[in-house]
Amino acid sequence: MSEPSSFLLTEAALRAKQSAKWTAYGPEVLPAWIADMDFALAPPIRAALDARIARHDLGYPMMYPAAGLTELFAERAAARYQWSIEPNQVEFFSDVVQMIYLALLTLTDAGAGVIIQTPIYPPFLQSVAQTGRRAVLCPLVPGNHGYAIDFAALEAACEAGPRLLLLCHPHNPSGRAFRRAELAALGEIVRRHDLLVISDEIHADIMLDERAHIPFASLADDLAARTITLTSASKAFNIAGLCVACAVFGSPDLKRRFDQLPGHVRGGRSALGMVATSAAWRAGDPWLNTVLAQLRANRDYLASFVAARWPAVRHTPPEATYLAWLDCRAVGLSEEPWRFFLRESGVALGQGPDFGVDGHGFVRLNFATSPVILEAILTRMDRALLSVGKSTSAPHP
Repeated sequence: MSEPSSFLLTEAALRAKQSAKWTAYGPEVLPAWIADMDFALAPPIRAALDARIARHDLGYPMMYPAAGLTELFAERAAARYQWSIEPNQVEFFSDVVQMIYLALLTLTDAGAGVIIQTPIYPPFLQSVAQTGRRAVLCPLVPGNHGYAIDFAALEAACEAGPRLLLLCHPHNPSGRAFRRAELAALGEIVRRHDLLVISDEIHADIMLDERAHIPFASLADDLAARTITLTSASKAFNIAGLCVACAVFGSPDLKRRFDQLPGHVRGGRSALGMVATSAAWRAGDPWLNTVLAQLRANRDYLASFVAARWPAVRHTPPEATYLAWLDCRAVGLSEEPWRFFLRESGVALGQGPDFGVDGHGFVRLNFATSPVILEAILTRMDRALLSVGKSTSAPHP
């Protein structure tokens, strides 16, 4: 693969970072596990942060409404998703996972059933267990576009009386971006069984096909009234370490119930995170468009590599996110594939079982990196599979 663009960081520059992605494993390991991108900061974000630091301005930040963030997100929702919301529906927190925990604690009782569609981002499972709620697992199933919602199983699961649905849309780890008809059918079940919905839409800006993201709460006013939508600039603009996320409360009642939690329990917002988020949403989209083009190229390269070299590995190219969910169950390894690849190839991948029991035999690969590093990751994995007779001998695509 060719190596374009100055926003791509070299391996040496990445190894100089102090991030979890590049420090959790040894210096010989190539990391493709945690959901960070290996790209340089968007210039508007860097300029805004540099200006703030140059002023020695790291004291307590102004309140986020005064900073204009609520209006800014409402404007962005209308422009990008055709979703009409009022600024007073938006509140900011430290991160999306924090909000999942807080929403479970304030909107459901101990022991309440919470529907989770596995395989799923691990904090979904952890949050339900750690808050004393009851996981009602409703696994996704193979469909025309990759993973699909099993509506019959979901309907049956609702007979157990769950109170809340945790929705991940776009879906992590599969990269599915559910279509309007799927979301509408899901909405009918939500209405019929009087469910609340916490919709994690943090990957909304990372669509890899020509469709726009469809917020679940945008489908109808009555669905919005039972939904809290969670998102952040952190994934699309690669600023997770700055810790700012937002929640859109679909009704005053949801907001009132949530506000029973004391304000200081929620923590504060990062001053630099607010600056970076504002810069991202005001001026970061040209950089994001460049990144999306690179992600599409990386996705296509990975898909062609897997198809040509690893016939036993099942993989549906993602419609959104920068995550590939690789089904290695038919490869015939005697251990979990993440462990095999870490030991035999020096590549760190997302561990399939962390995403639920139906993640056994899978790995999640983060392809948001430079073409050179992605090629190195896949080549290392290919050599490991070739050493145990699980790769083809065809030339690299």
